[in-house]
Amino acid sequence: MPTTRTETISLHDGEMGAHLAVPDTGTGPGVLVIQEIGGVNAYMRDVAERLAAAGYVALVPDVFWRVQPGFAVDTFNETTLGQAMKVAGQVDGDACLADLGAALEALRELPEVIGGVGVIGFCFGGTQAFLVAAEYEPDVVVSYYGSGLASSLDRVDQIDCPLLLQFGATDPYIPEADLQAIRDAVSPKSNIEVLVQPDAGHAFDNHASEMFYDASAAAAAWTRTTAFLSAHLNAG
Repeated sequence: MPTTRTETISLHDGEMGAHLAVPDTGTGPGVLVIQEIGGVNAYMRDVAERLAAAGYVALVPDVFWRVQPGFAVDTFNETTLGQAMKVAGQVDGDACLADLGAALEALRELPEVIGGVGVIGFCFGGTQAFLVAAEYEPDVVVSYYGSGLASSLDRVDQIDCPLLLQFGATDPYIPEADLQAIRDAVSPKSNIEVLVQPDAGHAFDNHASEMFYDASAAAAAWTRTTAFLSAHLNAG
């Protein structure tokens, strides 16, 4: 079983908490996990522990610390989705991206991390993972259904690392026009791959939320994710 602990990331104007999962081996490449709008909840901690079981040191920072530290909803329904959207809507984009850059550097410096450092993000975090790929220098990035990604396509040419973009074909938050715009923007980039699960909607990996979860799509996407990470981060 992976071991877990709480980390504190020092920033120029405060401290950001984070959940850390370490593989049984005690060391491995690092993966920065960027949360959905539900915060660092049980599902996001499970993602970290899945990654640790695969040999990665996974760090999940509390990205909402500037708005509501420790905010988390463990499952989405109409009420909790609205609460999460309200908190996410108050996030300062520039400060958030800078915080994630600091978290990426803090992950690199952990004594358990050997080899490269990658990023994986979901929903809100999927967009942030794309921006981290453009702004900083991770070794590999996986973005799941980044709902704001289509409005950030001016950053595509700044991305040099391998990037896997995962989507659901029936995602109501990412219409077909946006998905096509993303495909068109990344098509000249040999380092970027787009994978669309044909019958899946939004947040299909979130097994804690019945309104979103799609077991078949989640399994297929996770298989590709782990293969992509393995190809660019040596967890052996």
